[in-house]
Amino acid sequence: MQDKLEHMRQELAARPDLLRLGALFSETVLLEVDAAEYYLSFDKGQLAEITPGPSRKTPWRFALRTDAEVLAAFWEPLPRPGFHDIFGLVKIGRARIDGDILMLVKNLRFFKEFLALGRTEVAA
Repeated sequence: MQDKLEHMRQELAARPDLLRLGALFSETVLLEVDAAEYYLSFDKGQLAEITPGPSRKTPWRFALRTDAEVLAAFWEPLPRPGFHDIFGLVKIGRARIDGDILMLVKNLRFFKEFLALGRTEVAA
């Protein structure tokens, strides 16, 4: 998972359109996959730091909680219905969003497009 997140960080850095979209987003987001926690610290749209957890001392604004099987389906090049969107995952009961939902909604397009960067192939 750490390698995938690092790849997504590199993809984000190479996308000026996404950086412009996230220019006002400077928050920490918790991505919980199975029992593993990853704190994604964004600074003006850049993914500044990826900190593995768990940590009770790291504050986060909102969290996306799911499992590895669901993320693998989400990151397929053409995900099946329900697995194509984070709210689709919530609707089918395979993910949960906690925390400041308003912050997520204000930056929804940026966050959704960032997560979709996982759909690109990792170079072998």
